[in-house]
Amino acid sequence: MGRLDGKVAIVTGAGGGIGREHALLFAREGASVVVNDIGLRTGADAASVVEEITDAGGTAVANTTSATWDGAESIVADTVEAFGRVDIVVNNATAGAINDLWNFTEEEWDRTVGVNLKGYFAMIRAAAPHLCRQGSGAIVNTSSGSGFGHPAMIAYATAKEGVVGLTRTVAKELGRFGVRCNAIRPFATGVSTAEYATNTGPWMQVMQLTMGPEPGVLSPPRFDPEMFPPRKISPIVVWLCTDAAANVTGRTFHVGGDEVALLSEPKPEVAVHQAGGWDLDGLDAAGPEVLVRELTNPFGLDDFPDLKVFPG
Repeated sequence: MGRLDGKVAIVTGAGGGIGREHALLFAREGASVVVNDIGLRTGADAASVVEEITDAGGTAVANTTSATWDGAESIVADTVEAFGRVDIVVNNATAGAINDLWNFTEEEWDRTVGVNLKGYFAMIRAAAPHLCRQGSGAIVNTSSGSGFGHPAMIAYATAKEGVVGLTRTVAKELGRFGVRCNAIRPFATGVSTAEYATNTGPWMQVMQLTMGPEPGVLSPPRFDPEMFPPRKISPIVVWLCTDAAANVTGRTFHVGGDEVALLSEPKPEVAVHQAGGWDLDGLDAAGPEVLVRELTNPFGLDDFPDLKVFPG
């Protein structure tokens, strides 16, 4: 008996990498899986993942419709036609352009946000009537640590942080129907990570100087395929869709390597009150001493003058 016997799961971007591992584990736990992937990433192939699942005795079908606004309704309809229902949606499809923010094109922005945020909403929107009418369902969205700020990937970072707001809102809006929604910020090393690591340019140095534990100090990313394989991401995703996580909703988890962490929700660090409200003179007086007294700007990179010369 699997933890998800009788359930039907849609996994987008499941033709390779993390999504493939999700699909395989869902199937091992008894779910029927719709393996969705358009096959544009290196090595991504929905049909081959379905073959892996069926060869192991599981149940799955391939779907190559794009998980975007135009394709979401079709993906959900095809799922219901194939299996009679839908219980789980894992939004894992991804796309991201790398460029300096002043060179970003509208096409790069729209494609990245369209896949990573608009497409996620579209999948949830299409599945929601089925989940809500049956009074149960689980949604897991793929956010990213990039949402904390990622030089040269501004559209991706923006979309992935938007996914967290999407997740919180879906949890609040659909919770009364028995539908829960959570997000993960995964880190894994795979084909796309290796391709990303081969990119060169000042932005890579800026990334290493601003995204590490100590801004201003070079912190090379750890692309260790043995420490951070995609298969280590999937257990928390599948677990969030089981009855064991029935009370978990609207939350975000970091997962990578051997660690899973429930992330805190934002709350005020410091608050100041002034009767009648604040004006600029009051903020001049109280702000530096009380409100932001411990803050510094760690991103000036004064020790790296070459990076402070704007190109062109």
